[in-house]
Amino acid sequence: MLGTVLLLLALAKPACPSPAGVASRRAEALKRLLEVFGMEDPPAPPAHFKQPPQYMVDLFNTVANADGVTKNPDILEGNTVRSFLDRTHSEEMRFLFVLSSVAKNEKILTAELHLFRLWPRVTVEPKRHHFCRISVYQVLEKEHPDTPGGKKLLAARLVSLQTSGWEVFGITQTVRDWTEDESSNQGLLVTVQSLEGRLLDPPPLQFASGRDHHESKKPMLVLFTDDGRRGASLPMGGFPDLKPQAPNLPAKMPVPKPAGSRHKRSLNRLQPCQRHPLSVDFEEIGWSGWIISPRGYNAFHCKGSCPFPLGENMRPTNHATVQSIINALKLSEGVSSPCCVPDKLYSINLLYFDDDENVVLKQYDDMVAGSCGCH
Repeated sequence: MLGTVLLLLALAKPACPSPAGVASRRAEALKRLLEVFGMEDPPAPPAHFKQPPQYMVDLFNTVANADGVTKNPDILEGNTVRSFLDRTHSEEMRFLFVLSSVAKNEKILTAELHLFRLWPRVTVEPKRHHFCRISVYQVLEKEHPDTPGGKKLLAARLVSLQTSGWEVFGITQTVRDWTEDESSNQGLLVTVQSLEGRLLDPPPLQFASGRDHHESKKPMLVLFTDDGRRGASLPMGGFPDLKPQAPNLPAKMPVPKPAGSRHKRSLNRLQPCQRHPLSVDFEEIGWSGWIISPRGYNAFHCKGSCPFPLGENMRPTNHATVQSIINALKLSEGVSSPCCVPDKLYSINLLYFDDDENVVLKQYDDMVAGSCGCH
């Protein structure tokens, strides 16, 4: 995959004005680059400036460094995190999340409802109410959710009336049902009750909803999913240090003669296999409108020679060592010397707006060359 990215970037960024043929190649290159990122078309940038949910920004910073490179591949559950804001924009505790952007092939691992509790209101009987019960229901009858068959209890817990902050409720199975049958998504209803089970109206606490609260505190549905798109990543530790035994060569096998001074000078001019920078700038590609973080990253690339004999600093595999010997001794026609390629690859993370202006965190395998070796 990394090699594909290098080729695409070379085509997408011509050094001089290009004719129509090169322009067509550029368009094709950008299309292929989108495929690397699992997209058919680039999402349209938000119509107006939007602040991403702070939860998603914090999650990105936990998972990745400033360049988007994954800090630890075990932090994220699955490879995609999707956030959805409430579409009702009402002051009532009814919430609706439109999930049309979830792909059919995505496996929902965890679904969470995030609600921010504001500081409690002053009640008529402040000494009697120190705790309350928050209940989350799936709405079954959109017009009559308060009837016995109009809702289904999904989660409930006791909370203190003396604090504020985020409350997170797991509703995984319900969201899975919604993605299988969109018509079953009639939204969620949240109620606040006393310890005795009496509905408190008006409730002593409120959630940050409607249009008067900051975007970062509004009700949000968060999905952790896996789209099944996995690269053939090399081991995180690279290839093991292999020390092959010298092969049993025939007694009359020709031995390469020491290279002359002219040949030595030629070899000295060849740089050994090593890693070099390769900057990927999303603004230059034209993607800065919908990508939130990072603004770009260093993909690195491998370049250099793999001359005989291969030293351990070249990180050769057993196969590369044998191939180097066969090439040097001219034992078989058409056998080239080993190639300088990545032997350790890292994933990167993108935080971006999708077509519905939802914020998505997605992890992509095999995007950064961590080290290079002769293979």
